[in-house]
Amino acid sequence: MRSPQQFQKRAGRWVRPWRGRRADAALAAAMFLVMASIVLVALARDPGSLHGPGVGWPLMIVTCGALYWRRVRPVAVCVVTMAACAVYYPYTEPDGPLLLTFVIALYTVAAEGSVVVAVLLGAAAMGFVAAGELTSTVNHLQDAALWMLAGWFVAVVAVGGVVRNRRAYLREAERRALAAERGREEEARRRATEERLRIARELHDALGHNISLINVQANAALHGLARDPDGAEAALGAIRQASKDALRELRATLGVLRQVDEAGQGASPAPAAPGLARLDELTGRAGAAGLAVRTTIEGEPRPLPPETDLAAYRIVQESLTNVTRHSDAASARVRIRYRDDALHVEIEDDGPAAAKPSPGGGTGVDGMRERARALGGELTARARPGGGFHVRARLPLREGRPGPRPAGDRSATP
Repeated sequence: MRSPQQFQKRAGRWVRPWRGRRADAALAAAMFLVMASIVLVALARDPGSLHGPGVGWPLMIVTCGALYWRRVRPVAVCVVTMAACAVYYPYTEPDGPLLLTFVIALYTVAAEGSVVVAVLLGAAAMGFVAAGELTSTVNHLQDAALWMLAGWFVAVVAVGGVVRNRRAYLREAERRALAAERGREEEARRRATEERLRIARELHDALGHNISLINVQANAALHGLARDPDGAEAALGAIRQASKDALRELRATLGVLRQVDEAGQGASPAPAAPGLARLDELTGRAGAAGLAVRTTIEGEPRPLPPETDLAAYRIVQESLTNVTRHSDAASARVRIRYRDDALHVEIEDDGPAAAKPSPGGGTGVDGMRERARALGGELTARARPGGGFHVRARLPLREGRPGPRPAGDRSATP
């Protein structure tokens, strides 16, 4: 036994070829066959009733054929059928249902063209019918038939107007659905791009810092292996710690990537992202690489939103990485200032300015700027007139700041 869906599918395959112009051609042919059959049956019953065949048959052919173009030229087809009816009924016998062609054309004008034009054409048709009844000695429309005919015309126009409004509503709904779908696709692409950039920044900051320290310590170990075994051993210990930290950072980043896919599978939560609570570890690793780092905290330290805490940590991390990688600086200063509305982060070193990258150059400085702008803040990085380099960032702490929030963040801004 076939299901309702199978019947609907089979019916759709049967109906689909009869839409559009094919349906109009079938309608025109059917109307002509109906009218011709009625006229022929009437003649068979009363052969003496034939009158005006030279006018009647051509008019039937013209009006039925005009229905083929009813969707292309609805107003013209309606005028043609109305004029044909005005000639057909006074001058031919027996009468056929030619008026049906005008009714169909009138409906098409309301559904495909304009309701106002359909009303005017219907009123004109009623005017012709009323004038013919008043000037004729024969009462063709008995009793209230004239008003019934007017009611039919009104109903046809009303149905056509409803169909037109429904089609317009469906077209608008489809247009909005397509626009919403395109908007969702664009939003998904935008979010995917932002996520790729975020992951790239995380990998750059997390691994770049530790790999730079490993490189510096490896060079120190190679140069001091024979002359200073104790120093080489310390450098190797620093390499071991830096590699351990790099693996931890990598696991944390990969954990963030896995947690979305494994959220519904009972996976363990991803490791917590680093923040200013680990600032001492960060400066300690830089100190192990030979850079003396002095840290200053101003204001009362307090819990920060996770994205702000991570951004501040990464800015300090990338700045110290740039110092150890690109500068001959012997010392650096990190200043963290807690304010009511913002967190201020400053890093400066005493290295030669000429050895530093130009402001805005390289992905590291650009990444720091993107982190600050994502939170509605700002970051400047420039060489100091007296030598060295200065990085200054302001990260807002107020509610309603612009910029995307990390997925799954439920923390409140202090």
